[in-house]
Amino acid sequence: MPASRHPESELTLRGIVIGILITLVFTAANVYFGLKAGLTFATSIPAAVISMAILRKFQRVTIQENNIVQTVASAAGTLSAIIFVLPGLVMIGWWQGFPFWQTFGICATGGVLGVMYTIPLRRALVTDSDLPYPEGVACAEVLKVGAETGRSSGDAGEHATGRAGLMAVIVGGVVSAAFALIVATKLFAASLSDYFRVGKGVTGYDFSLSMALFAVGHLVGFWVGLAMLVGAIVGWGWGIPHYSALAGTAPGSLLDLAQSTWSHKVRFVGAGAIGVAAVWALVRLVRPVWTGLQDAWRSSRVRKAGRGDTLPRTEFDIPISIVGLVIAVTLVPIVWLLVHFIQASGLHGHVLELAISTGIFIVLITVFVAAVCGYMAGLIGASNSPLSGVGILVIIIASLLLTLGFGHLYPGDEAKALVAYALFATSIIFAGATISNDNLQDLKTGQLVDATPWKQQVALVIGVAAGAVIIPPVLDLLRAAYGFVGMPDADLSRALPAPQAGLISALAQGVIESNIDWNLIGVGAAIGVAAVIVDELLARTRSGAKLPPLGVGLGIYLPTSTTLMVVVGALVGSWFNRRADQKPKPQADATRQLGVLLASGLIVGESLMGVVLAAIIAFSGGGAPLALVGSGFATLSLWLGGGVFALALIALYRWIARAGARAIA
Repeated sequence: MPASRHPESELTLRGIVIGILITLVFTAANVYFGLKAGLTFATSIPAAVISMAILRKFQRVTIQENNIVQTVASAAGTLSAIIFVLPGLVMIGWWQGFPFWQTFGICATGGVLGVMYTIPLRRALVTDSDLPYPEGVACAEVLKVGAETGRSSGDAGEHATGRAGLMAVIVGGVVSAAFALIVATKLFAASLSDYFRVGKGVTGYDFSLSMALFAVGHLVGFWVGLAMLVGAIVGWGWGIPHYSALAGTAPGSLLDLAQSTWSHKVRFVGAGAIGVAAVWALVRLVRPVWTGLQDAWRSSRVRKAGRGDTLPRTEFDIPISIVGLVIAVTLVPIVWLLVHFIQASGLHGHVLELAISTGIFIVLITVFVAAVCGYMAGLIGASNSPLSGVGILVIIIASLLLTLGFGHLYPGDEAKALVAYALFATSIIFAGATISNDNLQDLKTGQLVDATPWKQQVALVIGVAAGAVIIPPVLDLLRAAYGFVGMPDADLSRALPAPQAGLISALAQGVIESNIDWNLIGVGAAIGVAAVIVDELLARTRSGAKLPPLGVGLGIYLPTSTTLMVVVGALVGSWFNRRADQKPKPQADATRQLGVLLASGLIVGESLMGVVLAAIIAFSGGGAPLALVGSGFATLSLWLGGGVFALALIALYRWIARAGARAIA
């Protein structure tokens, strides 16, 4: 669709307000789900669908205004990834909660740096680049379909496709939220699980009846799901039985023994595998990042030489002078945050040295992080970028530098303050990484719908601010209601795994305090190397088969209550897509897209209900305030929960399959 050269409306007050409201909702959902599953979901496409449905009721709405809404809301799918680092401060017992202004400051300052550092890269990595930007292109297509659907002269099939997409998000959200609410009453079981002896050891399984986890499986696809299954088999088929047998007879139930073995042994094996996989993903990108940036910068300089004033509206970024000024201004609160943390942590004897060296480190490494993450988003999509690898590299580098420069000044128990400081500084850098990972994807979408870059960049800063406001209270609420695995006195039966935060905090402690079992990390690293080799060998067969090493690592690291339902969703989603591909191409594309939107709705609905239930638990002071039945109902609840779960998903998939056929009929 040819977009208007001079859109009547683009960066509007109503678009900003709608974008902020969607951002608040999706950020809360993403924070909860990221802590639960170790994954966050991309919000651009569902945000675009919701935006189009709302703005359709207004006059003089353009595709560019809808693009601004999804740009603001995309901060929900990116800034919320700060949960991969920040909860580590609670896990090590340094923070008892998430102080609002410090947490807000970390998210806001790091996020603004991420936006600013990627602005000079737009022409290099978007305009003059042939990077595919899969998610950015997909979002642009959704916006174009919505724009055509909103025209009175639009094709009836396009109208039907737009309505079906919106209904898929809404119905999926309502069904998953309702199921999660009934689970909270204990009428439906939360999971199907069993633990049993294997020789002298123990193992088990836990299929969480979570529609959100099922939907994640649909989105990540068959090969990632298979890799997670391989990891789960390694962890629970070998790791748990092996290490629990070595532990000998221990008091407590089989569940307690299995969970203790996973928490203290197998989790670190998974950490080693994740570390190798994430670093390998970054290593593979070094050459294309360097070559791509060289070529793109060269062509950009040639194109702009002496002709900058002739650029069209669609090529205007925030002026570089303003970019530099914003970066300089942002460094002021960053330094204040660092100084405040140093003084409160007992490191006040070296405030100046620590603050200056850390500030320089943040400025320099965030430039590198922005370039790498921006390129990764263009190459494989923002959702698939190995952000955990960035966090692992940054925390290791930061911890090593702090140990070399200041470790001798803070021996023994005082070293814990350096661990906390490393996590604090890494959180700021990681916030920049998450936004850099998303910014160029949004700008690619904007390029395809004739948007004005500087207006998108302003919109993303607004989204960063909105996300930074909601993240601290949501994190505090979830900490109080559930807790995190690894934090002091955590209840493992309901604690949120927060896998990346646990891994990164463990690495910081291991480097600075030397209190980690590196043998377990080494075993995991060996498994990660094996997964990398297998994946590379499969790639050479050109059969399309893969074994993503990061998926294997997550399968070991995460509990089966998370991984097994993701695997089920991946298998069912793959089957659904293969069935859809048997139809004519227009129907196949529509059906597959409706499957993505349904999965997004399932995640959003359950995640938002999880936040609501967390509030109820926190305010009531009880562990299950909505329970309607007691333990005597447990057997029946298993049958009811499992049966309704399966039937509901069957009905939803059949519905969207028919909706896809009707939309193109």
